Formats: sequence, structure tokens, C-alpha cells
Amino acid sequence: MTRPDAVPVLPNRASRRRGNYGTRLMTRILLIEDDTETAEAILAELGDRGFEVQWAGNGVEGLARACASSPDAMIVDRMLPGVDGLTVIEVLRKEQVRTPVLVLSALGAVNDRVRGLRMGGDDYLTKPFALIELVARIEALLRRPSDSRETILHVGPLELDLIERTARRGERRLDLLPREFRLLEYMMRRSDQLLTRAMLLEEVWNYKFVPATTNLIDVHMGRLRHKVDGSGETQLIHNVRGSGFVLRSR
Repeated sequence: MTRPDAVPVLPNRASRRRGNYGTRLMTRILLIEDDTETAEAILAELGDRGFEVQWAGNGVEGLARACASSPDAMIVDRMLPGVDGLTVIEVLRKEQVRTPVLVLSALGAVNDRVRGLRMGGDDYLTKPFALIELVARIEALLRRPSDSRETILHVGPLELDLIERTARRGERRLDLLPREFRLLEYMMRRSDQLLTRAMLLEEVWNYKFVPATTNLIDVHMGRLRHKVDGSGETQLIHNVRGSGFVLRSR
């Protein structure tokens, strides 16, 4: 099949996109991909699954589409003619466009994936790939709360790099164990909120029930507080007696 000059919009093959009559609008995906065969396969798969898809064949066209159509998610090939995919993403992020982006690339080395994420991508899929996996990754991106798309979290003097897996308080690096890192990430995403022990057990330790007696949370929180709140520093992690814990932003 020959790629048409205009950017096609694939309608939902199961139902039509509707307006102001109470029916939910279809999820809109923008695909920026210069390889016709790959693009057509993605268009067909997403169309069959009920997505409305727009296709741009180069970076310039894709960037214009992204700004004009406000898609719910984007799939961006890294190597594009005109303007490369990472530049497209970088420009959008500088304009505060937070649309989740899945980066496609034949470059699969760790450094390549890290660069793609650091430039503003939310996920990275290496070619060749299975279409079912691409769909699953898009669906996962669409389920994420908006704040989870950040790769570096900041709360007061704390900085958490979710890609490099590093933590800092000001200029001081925090040497965190994996569970401590996850615990701090959970607290930073909910700073200034009371977090009960039951919440922490369920969300950080994946407990399906709360044990009648356990000091698991208190032990880990004590270790984390010792690393986060150094001597002479303002205390950030607070124990609310009988209730839980709070990470103060200031």
C-alpha cells in the first residue's frame, strides 16, 4: 500500500467517535513513523482495538500534529527525517506538553534507552517488536496518573532520579537500598499527606492484608529517616503518633 500524502485518521472499526451525546470519545493516538510498513501495521492494530490514530511520516509534520491535535498518547520513532524523534519530544516537553510518549527505536543499548527517557520519553520499545506488546505499553501509559510520568522527583531539598536510581538531599547523595528507594519514592509522590502503615504495607510491600503485629514499617522508616534527615538538617520525615508518617515538603 502506498502512503497517502495527507495524514490519515483511522476511525474506530467497532464504533464511531461521537460528540456531545454522552458517549465517551475515543482515545486518540499520534503515530510519528517514517517506515510505511511499520506504520501501517501499527495503524491497523490500534484501529482494530478501538483507538483513533493519526499518522505523521516525519518529525516536522509530527510536531505540528502534536501541537494541533492534543492526542492522548504518542508513538514516536527515534530516527525520523527532518527532525529526529528525540528532538520532537524535547521540544514538546519544553512547551510543557505532558502527553505520554512511547519511543520506538532500533537502538536497544542501555545508554540509548536512558537517553530516550531522559529526553522526555515515558517508555522505550526496541525494534523489532510484537504489536501486542506495543498495545500493552500504550494502554499502560494511558493508565498512569500524570505525576508518575516524571523521571525526576523533587520535594524540598530532596531529588529522586527514577532512571539512574539515585537520591540526593541538596548536595548530599543518599545511599538507599532498593526498598528504601521505593519507600521514599512513594512518600515523595504524596508529600505532606498522612501515610498510614496499612497504606505503606499495601503499596510498597504489596501486602494484601495487614498483619496484626509487625514493626516492618517502623524499622525501615527509621533507617530511611536516618539517611534522609542528617545531623543539623531540618527534619523532613515525621512520625504522627498512632497514625502513620508524613514527608514534609518544607
